[in-house]
Amino acid sequence: MDLSKWLMLAGIVLLILGFLIYLGLPLFKMPGDIAVEGEKTSFYFPIVTSIILSIALTLILNLIFWINRR
Repeated sequence: MDLSKWLMLAGIVLLILGFLIYLGLPLFKMPGDIAVEGEKTSFYFPIVTSIILSIALTLILNLIFWINRR
């Protein structure tokens, strides 16, 4: 694929992600994420969100590479 097709694909993906976040998809505060709040500090580690995003991106990239191989 040339650069223009990649940029269009990236734009579509960002548009869909932005729309889902606008609708209130709980993408970044999922159950299982670690959140510790103290009196003066707070710590947030999105472990479950990271795992889900990793799986989703792996599937998407494998699909793209499989389509390009054909």
